[in-house]
Amino acid sequence: MPASMPGETNANNRTANPAAGAPVTFDLLSGPKGSPFDKDATGNATTGALSTGIGFGPAVDPMVSITKAGFTDDYTPGVTKPDGTASANSTLMYIGGGKTSATGATTGRPFPPAPYTAGFGIGGAGNGGSRDAGAGPAFTGFTMKMVTGAAALAAAIEAGFLNRTGQVMIAGQSAFGSASAASAVVA
Repeated sequence: MPASMPGETNANNRTANPAAGAPVTFDLLSGPKGSPFDKDATGNATTGALSTGIGFGPAVDPMVSITKAGFTDDYTPGVTKPDGTASANSTLMYIGGGKTSATGATTGRPFPPAPYTAGFGIGGAGNGGSRDAGAGPAFTGFTMKMVTGAAALAAAIEAGFLNRTGQVMIAGQSAFGSASAASAVVA
């Protein structure tokens, strides 16, 4: 099944676009409703939620910015390398890049890796942030990025990234902001 928000209604989690529940993080290829990995081969819903509170999510550090704690600001989970540069493909998210191609069989391997080049990463939803960025066929979500700044609930922490932490942020605090624009279409 697509990523579900704890505290959201069962009907909204299963058939609509939940946003009111507690925040969760999820793989963009399975979390948004109707996304490429939303259902198994028999049509049964699969699970897209990765985490509902294991130390990685939109929570705010009440004391310091992420850089003062020794981490990198502007980190985008599943997309940026430890040095902060963006990966050109999905090899940070999936072993071998997540998919294979029969067209490259001339390389000596029957199904060589063919990583995704767009639409991959970790998405976030909850505390007012929608799981889905709209109806398909694209089935996109909203990425997260580590940002620092002061922001009211649902306001921009930094340009393009909204505060979905559930609390008002003061100057110098860091959190994973939720993108205000939809992720790219999976390719």
